[in-house]
Amino acid sequence: MASKPNTKTDIVLKATKTILHLLINLLFYMLIIYMVTTAGKWLYNTSYQIFGNKGVTQGEGVDVYIKVDKGESTMNVAKKLKQNKVIDNPYSFYIHAKLKDYPIMPGTFTLNTSMDYEEIFAILTVPLKEEETEESKEANGSKDNEEKVESTKDQDTSEATTE
Repeated sequence: MASKPNTKTDIVLKATKTILHLLINLLFYMLIIYMVTTAGKWLYNTSYQIFGNKGVTQGEGVDVYIKVDKGESTMNVAKKLKQNKVIDNPYSFYIHAKLKDYPIMPGTFTLNTSMDYEEIFAILTVPLKEEETEESKEANGSKDNEEKVESTKDQDTSEATTE
């Protein structure tokens, strides 16, 4: 006579198999939900940075000088802006520039960490003339020299009156 299979053991094995199957499915679906929500948050934040009006800092911010070389790629400029904390995401800056077809001009620009993308592009897309920049530097240099001469004259005059 053939032995009768143990029904208790079969029931325990079947219950264990069902529980493990449910746990693996639960973990799989939780992982999928986590990945979808993370991707959604990233997509939302990137889209907001591309199309929203938000600077890195609120309030006055800090002035930063950025030098853009002739022929430099938009992504390199975006990385420089990220390094100097003018923007949060170089990829959103790049996409914004490409969508709006902004040509970035070479030169040295003063930007602020509180500027949004439209303000940044308003500065970076204006071509600087070499003659104007050299003349303005020379003019500022001569003005500085005149101010130094005047301040030393004022100091000499004030010293003479106190004696």
